[in-house]
Amino acid sequence: MRYLGLDLGSRTLGTALSDRTGFIASSYKTIRHNEEYDKLITEVVNIVKEEQVEAIVLGFPKNMNNTIGPKGELSLEFKDKLEQVLDIPIYLQDERLTTKTATDTLIMGNVRRKDRKKVVDSLAATIILQSYLDRKKED
Repeated sequence: MRYLGLDLGSRTLGTALSDRTGFIASSYKTIRHNEEYDKLITEVVNIVKEEQVEAIVLGFPKNMNNTIGPKGELSLEFKDKLEQVLDIPIYLQDERLTTKTATDTLIMGNVRRKDRKKVVDSLAATIILQSYLDRKKED
């Protein structure tokens, strides 16, 4: 089964794809959207079709105290919009600290700040997707 991982930010959407076996996540691309969510939905639908995606894993940002804030609400709305146009499962995956983990990984890899900004969101999506895939293996 092929999965698409999504990290929805206020200006960008990081994406990652699993291999066809659903075991390994890899960065795909970062899409700039500037809060044009309807256009972003179209982009996601195109990726699903082009890459033959069978399920989506959407990062779900929660506050550290486990409450849902404005960004979490935005993710829930985005999930609802995707469900209206796609007939595949969409799973939510806790994404707390994934962007920080992605940034720290890039810093440890000596990636320059300018270059980090280009890939941090797709790396965060990869972490979100891989976390989901690992959890699924344990079940």
